[in-house]
Parts: sequence; structure tokens; C-alpha cells
Amino acid sequence: MANTKSAKKAARQTLRRTEINKSRRTRMRTAVRKAEEAITGADAKLAINALVAAQSELMKAAQKGIVHKNTASRKISRLSKRIKALEA
Repeated sequence: MANTKSAKKAARQTLRRTEINKSRRTRMRTAVRKAEEAITGADAKLAINALVAAQSELMKAAQKGIVHKNTASRKISRLSKRIKALEA
């Protein structure tokens, strides 16, 4: 257990940040899953809209430090590649 006043405060902050980060991570994963489901469903228009939403959530997560910037870019790239193949 934290002994100093600053350590107690840091522990409280960590709990708050953990909850916020969990919700952001969940939102990001849900957006990516919806994009993948749209690709699997072979609906190009729906897939493009889902990609836009997923891209937004991924970049927000990267900006907030939930995932690394390169990880977000890689996920966006791979989703985009699959949608492009779907359109062709």
C-alpha cells in the first residue's frame, strides 16, 4: 500500500486512468471488429464507412497512448488493403 501522500494520489490517478483507458481500448477494438465484419460481409460501402470509424478510433487511441502509433497505422493499412481487394 502507498505510504506517502503523493503515492496515494498516484494510486488514485492510476485507477481513474485505467478505467478511461479500458473504455478507449474497448471502443477501438469494437470499431476494428465492425470493420472486419463489414469486410467479411462483402459490402464495400459498409466496409468503407466502418474503416473510417475504425481509423478515427485507432488514431485517437494512438494519440492517447493506448496503442503505439505504428501499431495503429499497421492496423489501418491492413484493413484498407482488405477493403481495396474487396472492391476489385
